[in-house]
Amino acid sequence: MERQFILRGMLVGAFGGLLAFLFARVFAEPQIQAAIDYESGRDEAQHALDTLAGLPVEHEHADPFSRTIQANLGIGVGMVLFGLAMGALFAVAYALACGRTGGIRPRPLALLVALGGFLALYLIPFLKYPANPPAVGHHETIRDRSGLYLLMVGISLVVLVAGVAFGQRLKPRFGNWNATLLAALACAAVLGVAMLLLPSLGELKANVDAYGHHATETPLPLQDKDGKIVYPGFPADVLASFRLYSVAAQVILWGAIGLCFAPLAERLLNPKAPRPESAPATV
Repeated sequence: MERQFILRGMLVGAFGGLLAFLFARVFAEPQIQAAIDYESGRDEAQHALDTLAGLPVEHEHADPFSRTIQANLGIGVGMVLFGLAMGALFAVAYALACGRTGGIRPRPLALLVALGGFLALYLIPFLKYPANPPAVGHHETIRDRSGLYLLMVGISLVVLVAGVAFGQRLKPRFGNWNATLLAALACAAVLGVAMLLLPSLGELKANVDAYGHHATETPLPLQDKDGKIVYPGFPADVLASFRLYSVAAQVILWGAIGLCFAPLAERLLNPKAPRPESAPATV
C-alpha cells in the first residue's frame, strides 16, 4: 500500500511541478530577467567606480549555459524534479496520517496533508526568509542563508506535526473545533518566537562587516566616494512581483498534488466492490 501511495504521489508531484513551471515561465521569468539586468548594470557601475579609484576590477566568467536554456530546460527540469520529490514526501506523510486522524475521509485528508506540506515546507519559512531573485543576496552569505532556511523548514515541520498531535490530545476535552483553534494558536506562538530568535539575513556577520546593519540583503543604492548615488537600489516592484509569483507557483504545485492525489487515494483505499456476475437467462 505504501509503495502505491508513493508512486502515485510522485506522479502527481511531477504533474504539479510541470504546472508550476508553466506558470513561473510566464510570470516569474520576466522578473528574474529584470533582476539579472539590474545586476549587470550595477556590476558595470561598480567596475567604473573601482577603475576611477584605481582598484583592481574583477571580470566575471560567462555562464556555461545560456539564459534560454536556463529559463526553459533548466528551470523546467528542476521544478519537475522538485515536484517529484515533494510528491513522494507528501505520499509518505499521507500514508502515516491514514488511520491516525480520526474519521477524515481519504479525499479531505489528501487536501489537508497538501496544505500542511505547503505551510511547513514553503509558506512558514518564506515568512522569515522570503524567496529572492538574482542580485538579492551576497555570495559570502550563501551557506549561512541556506542553513538558516533549512533550519526554519525543520522548525516548521516539527511544530506543525507537534501541533497536530497536540490537537488530537485536546479533542476529547474541548471538541474538534476548539482543539484545532488551540493547537493553531500554540503553533503560531512557537513559530513566532522561533522567527524572533533567528537572525535576519541583513544581520549576518558577513553582511554587517561589509555593509553595516540592515534588515535584509536587498541591494541599496550604489554611491561614489562623495555619497552621490550612481546606481539605484534594487527595484521594489520586481522584488514584490517575484515573491508573489513564487508563492503562487507553490500554491499551484501543492494544490495540484492534493487535488490530483485525492481521487487516486479514494480509489485505492475504497475500491468499488466487484459487480456480481449476471445469472444465466432462464428459458
